Amino acid sequence: MTSPSPYLFFYLRTGGGHLAPARSVAKHLAEQTGGALQPVLVDGLAEARPFARYVIEDGYRMLQAKAKWYYEFLYATNKFPPIGLFNVVAANIYIKPYIRRMIAQHRPSRIVIFHFFLIMPVYQVLKELGLDIPVITVVTDPFTAHPLWFQRRAQQYVVFSERLRQHCLRRGIPERSIALFPFIIDGKFAAPLPEHQRSDARARFGLDPTRKTILIIGGGDGIPHGKRILQHLLGAGLDANIAIVCGKNRELHVEATELQKDHPHLLVFGFVDFVYDLLNTADIAITKCGASTIMEILMLKKVPVIIDYLWEQELGNMEFVRDNHMGIFERDIAKLPSIVRRLCEDDAHYASFVRNIEAQQLRNGTGEVADYIQHFGQKSAP
Repeated sequence: MTSPSPYLFFYLRTGGGHLAPARSVAKHLAEQTGGALQPVLVDGLAEARPFARYVIEDGYRMLQAKAKWYYEFLYATNKFPPIGLFNVVAANIYIKPYIRRMIAQHRPSRIVIFHFFLIMPVYQVLKELGLDIPVITVVTDPFTAHPLWFQRRAQQYVVFSERLRQHCLRRGIPERSIALFPFIIDGKFAAPLPEHQRSDARARFGLDPTRKTILIIGGGDGIPHGKRILQHLLGAGLDANIAIVCGKNRELHVEATELQKDHPHLLVFGFVDFVYDLLNTADIAITKCGASTIMEILMLKKVPVIIDYLWEQELGNMEFVRDNHMGIFERDIAKLPSIVRRLCEDDAHYASFVRNIEAQQLRNGTGEVADYIQHFGQKSAP
């Protein structure tokens, strides 16, 4: 008996927002089918020249961390079709050979795309090889997506908000080509820990259970202006536990560790694999506006205080939180202590945000997206 053809999930490592949903769906499919389906995760730049990887991957992270204004400028200029198309074609030169080899080798029964730079090479390769393989494009930006996601209208899209679905319809994409699901997150973030396990986690991290806990977290590369955030919060004499996750930002880790000498109650973490435990111990999460981080915070019913976002990519994420009164957006770091103090001391104020989070009835879309991918293209599928 021959094993089924694998699914190929193509992604790029430009931030965690593309790989994380690919991993979640792949894991779910493997578990639900008892291992019969083992999606193959393919980094489109795995065999690209170091220069190309540096520009596309490291350049993305460096600009976000060190020159956000320039990243936003590039984001805006790439919305101009000639410039966007030029960059897609340039990336295609380095991406396409490996994609061609992977498709030819695996002859997959499904292809799922998790980054807009991969759309052109995938469809070109399929045409050149004469293959008729169902392709699904998962738009990983839930609310405000770059036009390059829609460079080819004849695609099947998975989107994560009614706002983006309406945007697709306005662009002339047929309704039958758009599938709307809840946002994909790692399954463990779908529900908080039971209270006794949260108590165990607080004890493990040395947190005072009588105080609210403020967690400063910004994803794998840390949070912008982390040192200033800490200085303002620590200088305010808040009656709260304070913890910061610095991620791969070594400079921030050194600065936070130095501040810890005068504030021994401050907890400092580098790059961690126990974010779920940390978020469960927190009450307030000071963060930027990456989609996965925001959704994880909300799913665990923690109150986010957003201090930054990338225009226009993360604008919708911030507006989703702010406009539904599930958290607070404030760029002025000097105002953070008063915002956090009220959340810590005014129980009714804090509870109002939690109620609004609960009213959204958020759920993890991983299983639904996995089921859609598995049955897409079959005769019984719509």
